[in-house]
Amino acid sequence: MSILGGGSAPAQPASAPSTTTQYLREAPGIEERKLGLMDIAAKLGQTPVNIPTMQVAGLGGLEQRGVTASGVTGVGQPTVGAGVTAVQTATAPVGASQIAQYLNPYQSYVTGEITRQSQMRQNQLAAQAVGQGAFGGGRQGIQAAEEDRARLANIGQSMATGFQTALGAAQTQQQLGLQGGQLLGQLGQAQQGMAQQDINQLMAAGGLQRQLAQQALDAQRQTALQRAYEPFQRAEFVKNIYAAGPTSQSTITQSSIPTSTGSPLAQAAGAGLGAYATYSLLNKNPTAAALAAGR
Repeated sequence: MSILGGGSAPAQPASAPSTTTQYLREAPGIEERKLGLMDIAAKLGQTPVNIPTMQVAGLGGLEQRGVTASGVTGVGQPTVGAGVTAVQTATAPVGASQIAQYLNPYQSYVTGEITRQSQMRQNQLAAQAVGQGAFGGGRQGIQAAEEDRARLANIGQSMATGFQTALGAAQTQQQLGLQGGQLLGQLGQAQQGMAQQDINQLMAAGGLQRQLAQQALDAQRQTALQRAYEPFQRAEFVKNIYAAGPTSQSTITQSSIPTSTGSPLAQAAGAGLGAYATYSLLNKNPTAAALAAGR
């Protein structure tokens, strides 16, 4: 047979590849619980979360009063205006009209009394002149003229004193008016400042109330958020318990071994022919024989 004399071996039949499949699974009870948790998580993920609206606290009653009060301008303006008028009046020159209101209203009585007493003295001088037989003489005339001069001097002196008194009173009133006008200006400024302080206090107290109201709104919103996400937290808690708990795994292994598709006789013949071909090749090629022997 040519197949025995030739050096080539018959072709080897094809074989199936070697494969191994391994399945790792949780124990049935644990796997069932985890699948249930996944169902719960999927349902939660599909349900929209109701996010509460952010709210801002409005102005409180005190702040509203402060805003209203701040819109009222010129609180001290009337007082300052009165002070300006008083200063303008006080700085005007003192005239007859200002002095007249301080003149002695009884000046006429004073003048009449001076005249009456002078007339009495004139009568006494006339009586003396008659008694002395010198009535109508030069001496009597000189005495009468002197008495009349004294009368007029007294009247003038009393009127001058009254005028000086009235002038001093008018000047004093002028100084008081000037001081009063300046004081009114200061009071008007103080009134405006006190109004501003009231506004600041109202705004500060109202701001504190609004801050507390805002904190209450924020706390309500935070509480609503926590309630909305509480199911997610419980699911996360259960997941952590499952992750940290003991696990049981089962292993299923499937494998396939390569097999020849020929008969046992064909396999034996192929093996013999292959050995014979190798022996013939080594005898013909010493180098190959040496390499095969490990030399």
